[in-house]
Amino acid sequence: MGVVTASMQPVPEPERLARVVLSHACEPGDPTNASLVRQLGAQGAVEAQRQPKRDSALHTRIAAVDPAREMERADALGIRFVVPGDPEWPERLSDLEAPRVQGLGGEPVGLWVRGPLTLDRLDESVAIVGSRSSTVYGTHATDGIARSVARAGFTVVSGGAIGIDAAAHAGALAAGGRTLAVLSCGLDRVYPLENAPLLWHLSREHALVSEQAPGSSPTRQRFLARNRVIAALTSGTVLVEAALRSGALNTANWADQMSREVMGVPGPVTSASSQGVHERIRTGGAVLVSSGEHVLEMLGASGEHLVEEPRGAERPRDSLTRGDARVLEAVPVSQPAPVTSIAHLVALHPRDTDNALHRLSKAGFVEYAECGWRLAGPG
Repeated sequence: MGVVTASMQPVPEPERLARVVLSHACEPGDPTNASLVRQLGAQGAVEAQRQPKRDSALHTRIAAVDPAREMERADALGIRFVVPGDPEWPERLSDLEAPRVQGLGGEPVGLWVRGPLTLDRLDESVAIVGSRSSTVYGTHATDGIARSVARAGFTVVSGGAIGIDAAAHAGALAAGGRTLAVLSCGLDRVYPLENAPLLWHLSREHALVSEQAPGSSPTRQRFLARNRVIAALTSGTVLVEAALRSGALNTANWADQMSREVMGVPGPVTSASSQGVHERIRTGGAVLVSSGEHVLEMLGASGEHLVEEPRGAERPRDSLTRGDARVLEAVPVSQPAPVTSIAHLVALHPRDTDNALHRLSKAGFVEYAECGWRLAGPG
C-alpha cells in the first residue's frame, strides 16, 4: 500500500470554509493575509482577523460571510472552489509567496473555477497578454502565436479582456486547443460585456478562473492582483503590444519575479503601443519572439521544438564551387571577353579558366559569343 502524502489527503471542510471566508472578506494579493494563512492556516487566519482594528472593517466583513451558504450559491452557478491540497490545485502558485510587486503578493487562498478544464492541466501553458487597444498587426501576431502553441498542446492563458487577450483566446479556440481566462471579478459577472460570447463559451467548454469570490466587482487593484495569478499559472509570458504603462508589463514583472520566461513580440518602431515591449527587449527583460515556434522553443523541454535558423531562399549560384564562382563573377554582362582576359582578372591559368567557363556554360550561367564569354541571357 502506497504512502498517502499530505497533498493527496482531502482538504478538511473547516479549512475549506475558512478559505471561503477569506476569499470573500480579504482583498486578493494582500501579503499580510497570505502570511497569516501560511503561519496559522486558514482557520487561524480567520480567527486572528476577527478582532476589531482601528481603520479596518475586515472583522465586519469576516463576520458577514456565511461560507456554507456561499458554497451552495457557487455550486448552483456551476462554480467550484479549488484550494491548496485539492488534486486540481496548481502547485506552482506557491511561487507567489516571496515576490512583491506594487505592494501585492502571496499565494491565493483559493481559486474559483467555472468550466470543465481542470487546473492540473497547466503544466504546459503560456500566458499571452497585451494591449486592449490592439492593432490589426497585434491581433494577427497574437492569433498566429496562440494557434501554434495550442496545436502543440500548450494551454493558452490570458485575462479575457478585449484586444490582445481576446485574440489569444480566439486563436487557441480556432486551433482546437485549450484556453483559460483569469478574471478580476466574480465568475457570476460578465466583464467586459463586449466579450460576453467568448466568456460564456469558455465557461462551458474550457475554464474561467478568479481569485475573486462570486459577486465581486473588478477594481484596479484586483486587476493587478489578477496579473500575478496569470504569471504564476504559466511557464512563460508573451507580451504583444504593451505600451510603457501597460498592465501587461505588470504581468511580465510578476513572471520575472518567479523566474518565468518573458518574451516580447516586436512591433513597428513608431508604434506607441509597442514601446513597452521594445524597452523590455532592449534592456534584456524579454526574449524577442515573432512566432509560435519561437515561443515553443523557449518553453519546451530541452531538445524539443528547436527552430532552424532562417536563411534566404537558395539560389543556383550557391551550389557552385569557390573557383567556378570566382570565374563567374569576372564574366562581363554583355560585351564578350576572351578567356585570357577573364583568367587574368581571377588570377587563374587560362586552361583552368576555360574548363570553368565550359562548366558554367553547361549549367546555363554563361554563353560563348563573338570570340568571347558573357553572362547568359534570361532565356
